Amino acid sequence: MKIYKKERLPDGQRHIYLFGKKIISYKKRPSKFRTLFDKRFDGLTDKQVKYCIEHQFKRRFGYLPNLDDPKTFNEKLQWLKLYHRNPLMTVCADKVAVRDFVAERIGSEYLIPCLGVWDNPDDIDFDKLPDKFVLKVNWGSGQNIIVKDKSKLDLEEAKKKLAHWMQPKKNHYYYAFEWSYKDIKPKIIAEKYMEELNENLIDWKIFCNYGKPIFLFLGIDRFKDLRFNFYDTNFNQLPFKQHYKNSDKKIEKPECFDKLLELAEKLTKDFIHARADFYVVNNKIYFGEITFFHFAGLHRFDPPEWDRKLGDLLVLPKDK
Repeated sequence: MKIYKKERLPDGQRHIYLFGKKIISYKKRPSKFRTLFDKRFDGLTDKQVKYCIEHQFKRRFGYLPNLDDPKTFNEKLQWLKLYHRNPLMTVCADKVAVRDFVAERIGSEYLIPCLGVWDNPDDIDFDKLPDKFVLKVNWGSGQNIIVKDKSKLDLEEAKKKLAHWMQPKKNHYYYAFEWSYKDIKPKIIAEKYMEELNENLIDWKIFCNYGKPIFLFLGIDRFKDLRFNFYDTNFNQLPFKQHYKNSDKKIEKPECFDKLLELAEKLTKDFIHARADFYVVNNKIYFGEITFFHFAGLHRFDPPEWDRKLGDLLVLPKDK
């Protein structure tokens, strides 16, 4: 028998035992961050949001970000969450609304064909959809249903999942206060299932400051063993990693590389900082998405000095 034992329960309670006998019970008081974070669905003041952003960052990095004079790339993304309010960001973060923006800026030929848009899962007429398609909810990340054989799809389960993703608390804003998602109205979109895209193993993610491409982030072997490499705009691999391991595969520079940079510039020219994502299949380019807060600014760089080096390339405006 242990002389002394502390038992922790999921609801925050603690029990302390001495010689097998419970001698005290108490409940750990939640931190100020946890108390505020749990209230985020009810609405927070700007000051409270700032506190949550600072302390969410501290939990990841071990120190508070300097939001008065940010230096690192991740710190500057937190600054942008708080102080950059371009309404066009909401349009571009919306997987439905962004399609019109892309068509106007670079042309509809870069879009994956749309099969339908709905406000409610019960409005979807699955009989009119092809045997293969992709369902997405427009205001988050990873809220996708890939259908390769409609006859095997559990329709009720699919509708239940979509309805769950469309609940107000599933808005991606509430995960890390990425402002661009906050005012998106939830919708469902069905897109054509692109066999060649499913087999394509590289995501081309181009980071731009004020519309100028600065560096790239390539997702490699997405459906097998996902790795990411960073490259400069001359397609030289950069000597660092973030969150994922690097790939040792030699990636060939595509013939359309310069076109990728050109398209990224056109899509991001209205923003202080944005990342434009594409796929390339047989030298044909498809638009993926526009992202404003890479990894929510909450993942370390390895080695860490690259956080500062990339931060030096992003010059923020003086006015908040």
